[in-house]
Amino acid sequence: MRAAIIGATGYTGLELIRILSRHPEVEITALTSERYVGQRYDQVYPAVGSIAKRVLEPLNAEDIAPRADIIFTAVPHKEAMQVVPAFIKKKKRVIDLSADFRLSNKATYEKWYEKHTAPELLEKAVYGLPEINRKKIKKARLVANPGCYPTSIILPLTPLLKEGLIDTGAIIADSKSGVSGAGRSLKTGSLFCEASESFKAYSILKHRHQPEIEEQLSGICGKQIGITFAPHLLPMNRGMLSTIYVHLKSPLSSKALHDCLKRYYKNEPFVRILPEGTLPQTGWVRGSNFCDIGFALSGKRLVLVSVIDNLVKGASGQAVQNMNIMMGFKETLAIDHVPMYP
Repeated sequence: MRAAIIGATGYTGLELIRILSRHPEVEITALTSERYVGQRYDQVYPAVGSIAKRVLEPLNAEDIAPRADIIFTAVPHKEAMQVVPAFIKKKKRVIDLSADFRLSNKATYEKWYEKHTAPELLEKAVYGLPEINRKKIKKARLVANPGCYPTSIILPLTPLLKEGLIDTGAIIADSKSGVSGAGRSLKTGSLFCEASESFKAYSILKHRHQPEIEEQLSGICGKQIGITFAPHLLPMNRGMLSTIYVHLKSPLSSKALHDCLKRYYKNEPFVRILPEGTLPQTGWVRGSNFCDIGFALSGKRLVLVSVIDNLVKGASGQAVQNMNIMMGFKETLAIDHVPMYP
């Protein structure tokens, strides 16, 4: 299968190349970049060596579409909505890693982002979290790859919402991300001297992933819910940890809660429910497509802890997982490698 990566020189583009280079069913046939047009990919990222010598080209849908069966758009929001419609018109299947098609409601998108120029695709896009949308992903023409924070929050909460075990009016998600979550473009807050030896909260109750999280959780439990979402920046390259505070409607034993999570995810290859009493660490999933989940329980007070690699299960690994589902490949193909620990 031929794959094109639009926006190949960002961190998610690089991670896609790292993963797809070992995919036995995929050939990368086009890599685009506006900044590095004409350069070979291994000149921009020498670490990739011989696996990516293809010359970076400008984005031209007319030229790229005939050479690709599936398109990954790894560009910032606003840019994606200008790119994706051209490939959809060419009847290509698209996995978009931006936020442009994650929200089904145009007004909600425009409240949190800006004017949407391709609203006709919002209802057609499928939210690409395989653990909750696998059947829809399989048939989708356009998959909206989830954000990293939402992935780390939705996965631990889903079984509890499905079973009606928690008070939906009192959910607090306290999340921490490595600096790569901000992307590769130059930002003052991402500079080494700004981020190193420091730890900060940002965009509390104003982060653009909040409506995405709330829309998905509301769909899961069948009623409108809100959460208190507090993101933080950690002085590390990659990794994400979400600590989620909830109240149970009725007391449960630790075993019963553990059994609930294990039962829901028993057939999911990338969700690992840790033994009772074990809380996950970001280093345990580094470089992998796993989401590890643990919890602490006291009476009706429940604290869930989940970890992912924000560039893999939080972005490119999940995109390849979606591609495998869409194309009928084994779901774990090329993303079943063990974490890079320590």
